[in-house]
Amino acid sequence: YNSTYLWGTCYSLMLSVWMSPPSLLELAGRSLLQDEALAIAALEELPKELFPPLFTVAFFGRRSESLKAMVQAWPFACLPLGALMKEQRPPQEVFQAALDGLDGLLAQEVRPRRWKLQVLDLRKNVHQDFWTVWSGTRLGVCSWLKPASAQPVPKKQKVDASSTVAAEQPLAPLEVVIDLSLKEGTQDAQLTYLIEKVKQKKGLLRLCCKKLKIFAMPMQNIKRILSVVQLDSVQDLEVNCSWKLSTLGKFSPLLGRMSNLQRLLLSHIHMSSTSPEREEQHVTQFASQFHCLQHLQELYLDSISFLKGHLGQMLRCLSNPLETLSITNCRLAESDLTYLSQCPNISQLKDLGLSGVILTDISPEPLQVLLERTSATLQDLDLDECGIVDSQFVVILPALGRCSQLTTFSFCGNRISMAVLESLLHHTIGLSKLSHVLYPAPLESYEDVQGTLHLGRLAYLHAKLKRMLHESGRPGMVWFSANPCPRCGDRTFYDPEPILCPCFMPA
Repeated sequence: YNSTYLWGTCYSLMLSVWMSPPSLLELAGRSLLQDEALAIAALEELPKELFPPLFTVAFFGRRSESLKAMVQAWPFACLPLGALMKEQRPPQEVFQAALDGLDGLLAQEVRPRRWKLQVLDLRKNVHQDFWTVWSGTRLGVCSWLKPASAQPVPKKQKVDASSTVAAEQPLAPLEVVIDLSLKEGTQDAQLTYLIEKVKQKKGLLRLCCKKLKIFAMPMQNIKRILSVVQLDSVQDLEVNCSWKLSTLGKFSPLLGRMSNLQRLLLSHIHMSSTSPEREEQHVTQFASQFHCLQHLQELYLDSISFLKGHLGQMLRCLSNPLETLSITNCRLAESDLTYLSQCPNISQLKDLGLSGVILTDISPEPLQVLLERTSATLQDLDLDECGIVDSQFVVILPALGRCSQLTTFSFCGNRISMAVLESLLHHTIGLSKLSHVLYPAPLESYEDVQGTLHLGRLAYLHAKLKRMLHESGRPGMVWFSANPCPRCGDRTFYDPEPILCPCFMPA
């Protein structure tokens, strides 16, 4: 389809939405169809509700000049361009045209009253309904597309210089909002252009990043890119790198500037081959940044080699209570778990994960205290692959039975007997919100010390637990058994029949 047909189709759709449109709209629409220059000139008089459909057609029709003009005349505070880019990645020239439209605004000392744009949002997973809601009722359009100021556009009239100045607004910096994923390889051309644009505008264009993911990338490249980002805009940070502790130390000052961070995931940090004193300096430097993270709510630590003996040092620097704490595949000392149980910033935890943290040789009392202190808020508990045995599990059972908000409990990969599983059921049957329990195959279901499961025994024991749930008035509570496959390590689930992994499937 040529662009004229697309504009005509858009205008026809607009007429179908707007009942009895005024003749002025019809004339304006015809001018848009005939000449792009006239279309651009008509934007000043165009009703704000028609901007989204016209912008969509210009975007997919690659009408670069129209895009520039519509960005400059955008009558709403936010332009969610990223939602359009999710549907179809635009050619580079179309993306550049949208950014170049900001130049017209930034080049002026004052901004005319009707031009409301404050944020160009390039995130692809927000504002999903913005570009489609206009095709519904007029009420739906107007309720969604509220401009920064709902005042009607005044009729043109002669004004003196003083009234013109009063009607103009001082130029404030514009924001471009993105989600960043930094990884090794060729840098994205759109990101490169955006970074250069931000550098050129020298403070008039602020690059804000809500979600930042860092994969394998040289630290100098990370610093170069983040040097143009407003780091206090980052709310969600994931560092999925195999960094040495010394590299984490170089990144730490950047972390400290992310003062509005709400979620932090850090994985696979390894010890460096430097002196213990130097390693301690890196840990201290990293831990001290938590003083600056006053909005942190979720903390995920996976495969962090330096954590043993230093967990208290990190948690002591927290400024506010956490809602989620996940420590997985890490080594901890008993002193770490003891401090964790006493930490003032864990009493409001909703999610606690210690999967892969070996607790076999650690006293169960700190975990018992931890569960008691979080019993009023804890909703999800993950103790998978912790090496917990019967004697430890029976100590934490009373505290577990007082976790009134608990909805999900998983403790696969622990050596637990059927008697203790039955005791667990009795302790938790009164937890009205507990709906899912994922438990290990009890010791009685193994044929030998090598860990070979006897599926018949397991099915019998599972059926026994199901019967006990039914007799206790909780038939809707779901208990699954899961154990690693001895061939590939993937979990095999039993409810009550085994849901086997592909290793056991016929070729």
